[in-house]
Order: sequence, then structure tokens, then C-alpha cells
Amino acid sequence: MIYKTLNILKRMTRPSTTLSVILVVASLASCQKNSRPNYQYMPNMYTSVGYETYGEYEVFAGGLEAMAPADNTIARGHSLYGYDNTNAGYDLARATLTNPDAAAVDFERGKAAYDIYCAICHGSQGKGDGYLVKNEKILGVPSYDAREITEGSVYHVIYFGRNTMGSYANQLNEEERWQVSAYVMNLRNALTQN
Repeated sequence: MIYKTLNILKRMTRPSTTLSVILVVASLASCQKNSRPNYQYMPNMYTSVGYETYGEYEVFAGGLEAMAPADNTIARGHSLYGYDNTNAGYDLARATLTNPDAAAVDFERGKAAYDIYCAICHGSQGKGDGYLVKNEKILGVPSYDAREITEGSVYHVIYFGRNTMGSYANQLNEEERWQVSAYVMNLRNALTQN
């Protein structure tokens, strides 16, 4: 047994044998690709079927991939807003709507959101002299002290929009809308005092 082992080791010292062993090892190592597995078990878990957003498929109820939300549900992070998008709804919001968490008002966060979304038209001080107004891209933006507004009416206008101003309900969540409303009232108070 020892003789056979020594004989094999003697043959390994030959250049041709060494070269053939290196080629076999290199070819086996080159077949392995570490970036992906060699075999996939349950391939549907790795490469699922892709559906187009508004595509028609028999798999889904109603035949469409983009389904409507279930009845009587509210999306996560949203809440009910009980005022209509009408002049009567605006008047009701102006008269009755108040911030449910007035103690949590953060004027710095309100200013940051105001500067991003509102100041371009309303101006940094709420005088209706924003960049777009100065360049006559939008006309008729009033100063905050020229209108009878309340925190509720400001929130309502942010939620639904009014006249040429569009809704910002998709850009600002409920908390941010209240922060901006409080900041607008702060600007209005500063304008009426001067």
C-alpha cells in the first residue's frame, strides 16, 4: 500500500501529469459562478411573473391588475376629512375646523414646508409676491392680511385647492398640512400687526 502511494507521488512530479492535474482543477473551478446559484429550486420564487399596472389578466377579479381599494377602507396614513369641496364646505371649515393637536405645532417644520410648496407664489412673508407672481406667471395672489382666513380655511384650501391654486393633499400629509396652516396664520398675524 505504501509502495502504491509513493509510486503515485513520483508520477505527480512529472511535468505532463502536473499540467494535466492543473488543467482539470482549473476547468472544474471555472464552471462555478458565485454570482448566481447553479440550480434554482422553485424558480417562480426567483423570477416571478411581471404584470403591467393597467394590464388585463384573467387571474385577477374584474380582469384588471390595478384594482380599486376595498369598500369602507382608509389608506394607511390617511384619515377622513368631513368637509366638501364646495363653497359651503369652505365656509364651514373656516368657521369650525381647528387643529386637533394644536400643542404639537412646530413653526420650523411649517416654515420648511411653506418655503418648499407655498412661497413660490405667496412669497416668503405671505404678501402674495412670490417668484412666479413677480415674473407674472401667476396673477392675483392676495396677501394673507387682505383676506379673512382661519387655520381651518387654510387647511381646507391646502386639502382641496381653491380658484387657481391646486390641491397639495398629495404633497403634504395631514400633520404637515396643519404645520403649514399654523405657519400661514403666524405670517398673517405678523402682517396685520405691521
